[in-house]
Amino acid sequence: MPMVTIYTKPWCGYCWRAKRLLDAKGVAYNEIDVTEDSQVEAEMIQRSGRTTAPQVFVGDRHVGDSVRLAQLEAQGELDAILNENPEEGER
Repeated sequence: MPMVTIYTKPWCGYCWRAKRLLDAKGVAYNEIDVTEDSQVEAEMIQRSGRTTAPQVFVGDRHVGDSVRLAQLEAQGELDAILNENPEEGER
């Protein structure tokens, strides 16, 4: 399974929902808090093209925010993304 990275803010309800979904699926993730470090926030924006948290990545693939994460789960597509080989990543 590729590394999952989630950029978050501690008071963000959407961040909480995204982490809750990943936790329920038993997915380990690297959480990066963007509130105290403008360089880290700039990294999130550069990687995702978005200014809002959360932003979720599976390997180098930008999955999106918590709404998109929930959509992928509802459509049965999230497991396939989570189980991609890291080398396959973006195609």
